[in-house]
Amino acid sequence: MLRSLGTQRLLAVFAAGWLLLNFPLLALWSADVQVFGLPLFPLALFGIWAALIVATAWLVERLPD
Repeated sequence: MLRSLGTQRLLAVFAAGWLLLNFPLLALWSADVQVFGLPLFPLALFGIWAALIVATAWLVERLPD
């Protein structure tokens, strides 16, 4: 059994990252589109990655010691 809400939230961020960076959903970004001169796929990949890092850092900072 999970002990705290913080642990459950970290596991939810992990699950969301696993789903977002897995093939079926990641394939949505493989269009031949450019945003500000950059291809959409790497831009989305690094954007998702950065959002997961920010969410994890935010949750870890809010966890009680």
